[in-house]
Amino acid sequence: MSIRSLIETGVESGLAAANAIPQSFVSLVARVAVAGVFWRSGQTKVDGWSLKESTFYLFREEYKVPLLPPDLAAYLATIAEHAFSVGLIIGLGSRLSALGLLAMTAVIQLFVFPSGWPDHILWATALLVVLARGPGAVSLDHLLFRLATPAPAFAR
Repeated sequence: MSIRSLIETGVESGLAAANAIPQSFVSLVARVAVAGVFWRSGQTKVDGWSLKESTFYLFREEYKVPLLPPDLAAYLATIAEHAFSVGLIIGLGSRLSALGLLAMTAVIQLFVFPSGWPDHILWATALLVVLARGPGAVSLDHLLFRLATPAPAFAR
């Protein structure tokens, strides 16, 4: 067997293996991975149901998000990190949650931690998978869409 045919066989086998990975699995992994990052971040900002004083300090002194008062930005970011993470995990409003977290990622990249781009590009990639391909079959969005969409006449 020639080297060329070995390479072609390897490429074909690799493509077959890649095509065997269900999109729903890829979307589920992307949702859980990025939701975990934002959930943990949100958890560092709260003590029970209250924002920590250190959270307000960070938004006043370090984060300095433009156009928003620091205290409002602290509340909005903390609520968004929790709500959008839960939305991604359970797959409810998945694309909206992904869009919200993608916007947060852009703000973090542009105004807060510009040197954090190696992490931010990974978050953005996972969020773009959900935006572009949807949450997959293992999601409440999928279940609710199936229940809301009547079956075609020939399938009844």
